[in-house]
Amino acid sequence: MNHEICRLKHTLAWHVEAYGRFFPVSGAESACEDAGQDSTKPEPRAPQSMIESRIPTAPPYDALSAIGTLAELEAWVAETVLIPLDETRIRPVFGTGHPEADLMVIGEAPGADEDQQGEPFVGRAGKLLTKILEAISFSRDDVYIANILKSRPPENRKPHADEIAAHMPILLKQMALIRPKLILCVGRTSGTSLLGVESSLKDLRGRFHDFHGIPVMVTYHPAALLRNPNWKRPTWEDVQKLRDHYDTLVTS
Repeated sequence: MNHEICRLKHTLAWHVEAYGRFFPVSGAESACEDAGQDSTKPEPRAPQSMIESRIPTAPPYDALSAIGTLAELEAWVAETVLIPLDETRIRPVFGTGHPEADLMVIGEAPGADEDQQGEPFVGRAGKLLTKILEAISFSRDDVYIANILKSRPPENRKPHADEIAAHMPILLKQMALIRPKLILCVGRTSGTSLLGVESSLKDLRGRFHDFHGIPVMVTYHPAALLRNPNWKRPTWEDVQKLRDHYDTLVTS
């Protein structure tokens, strides 16, 4: 019931802003903070052996089987060159957030700000992502945020298929270690790459997909929302469904 009240408040906040931003109305976030933190996790988590089985065993990926923590994986990423982008990056952008997060957010690739700081979603799009998460009662510390690519493509171009294929095992290992219950893919490239499908974002969004037993929601990338505010309403609808499904998962 508390979550339903919070969701209504955030919906009101959305309309007050005339669909322009994901800002909650004054006091709405603090009023819902306690309710949003009531997320007792059922144990045990779903096994992730199928995800592990998708990670290549040929060098250099054979080293991933012995890695047991995110810190070890991050160190491996920092010292391993898989594609030319790994040699031109300023810093690898591994991922950040709760190491046992129930919700994992997956983007496409780092931008200039992320390349400089070594952390995903820290520029304008990152600030909007933070507001989107806060609007459904998540903080960045509650979730784990990563990109498919750990290195920035030049001029923020779309990742090439071979680059995605080379870095996907890293993401799969992250998922196997974190063991999320729910995934939010932001952007078409993120969704199609993870799910292994060729579809438009219009066809992907608005419903859940299955990734080895993990529900996956695909919605617009925050950078796309900055370019086209009209996409904020469907994104809001998507993340509301995500929050509702999350509440069902953690209380069942």
